[in-house]
Amino acid sequence: MNKKDFFKYQAQTTPHPLAIEISHAEGSYIYDNNKKKYLDFIAGVSANSLGHNHPKVTQAIKNQLDKYTHVMVYGEFIQKPQLDLSKILAKNSPKSLETVYLTNSGTEATEGALKLAKRFTGRSEIISCKHAYHGNTQGAMSVCGAEEQNQAYRPLVPGIKFIEFNNTIDIQLITNKTAAVILETIQGGAGFIEPKNDYLHEVQERCNEVGALLILDEIQTGIGRTGTFWGFENYNCIPDIIITGKGLGGGMPIGAFISTHKIMDCLKEHPKLGHITTFGGHPLIAAASLATVTEITESNLMQKALEKEILFRKLLIHDKILEIRGKGLMLAIIVENEEFASKIILKCLEKGLLLFWLLFEGKAIRITPPLTISNEEIKMGCTTIIEVIEELI
Repeated sequence: MNKKDFFKYQAQTTPHPLAIEISHAEGSYIYDNNKKKYLDFIAGVSANSLGHNHPKVTQAIKNQLDKYTHVMVYGEFIQKPQLDLSKILAKNSPKSLETVYLTNSGTEATEGALKLAKRFTGRSEIISCKHAYHGNTQGAMSVCGAEEQNQAYRPLVPGIKFIEFNNTIDIQLITNKTAAVILETIQGGAGFIEPKNDYLHEVQERCNEVGALLILDEIQTGIGRTGTFWGFENYNCIPDIIITGKGLGGGMPIGAFISTHKIMDCLKEHPKLGHITTFGGHPLIAAASLATVTEITESNLMQKALEKEILFRKLLIHDKILEIRGKGLMLAIIVENEEFASKIILKCLEKGLLLFWLLFEGKAIRITPPLTISNEEIKMGCTTIIEVIEELI
């Protein structure tokens, strides 16, 4: 009955959702109503940094619930969870990036960052990358370089130009007309493509030359997933604006954009209320996020992410695995075609292992488990993947 009601009453995003009926979740596992458990190699699409129902996150929410929930729109009252979260994010960012605007999602953070760049520079041109993904509202879609997604919703925001990620020749398309360049530190939907040959640093230098701002989308790469707090720390680059979300909330909905005082102050006046959000930085969510960031920064989870990457790469060796892309616990298996990737994902699901697709690269299989996943759980999951590949060939 619940599955029937799911298709009747909830709007669908794809023709064939997995439609697993969830009973509960804990640690690295999700359980359905038939008491079947699934080892989670998705983590809510990189969102559940500390796994499911982490005791410190849960307790932080309960503690805050006893004090107050929503009391005022963002930015008017001093609310300790918001303030403490902003301070810890600033503390773990490059020194100049010390001002934080908390939002409801990574997509809203993208919107805020684009507005901020236009307001600060007085320019309107935004440069993004082909096959980029930065969110799904109309402004965020405008800087997503996937025409198959965008074509049904045009006209979108004008003044957007697209370059090719890792193409250093295209960097010259950044000019004194450009307000900002927005890049994913590692391209996500395109197939977990890392920057090469100091690409991000070269883009940063070009932005500095022409007075454009560099916005780095750390929604997937940030908060420890790639072995450092921010993904860009791996690539010799410091942006003007950071966008974050997903793993920041430990499974709760949140985003943020972070910049310098000089840039962020543009939202205060001329006009006032340059970005407005009612529930951004909601105290329950901020408390959960603070607990998440504190646990990640005060433990060895970031270092362990790199060690676990090595383990994944050691175990996932097969003739049918053409490549493993990504860094830390943001990994993608690349196989020969889309059909084979889907068969692996669905057969692993039958065997109790959760894998997922990427948006624009059909040959890719997502592996983004909780940072807390154990080595034994990694071994179990990888054994399942190899067994499934053997069954399918």
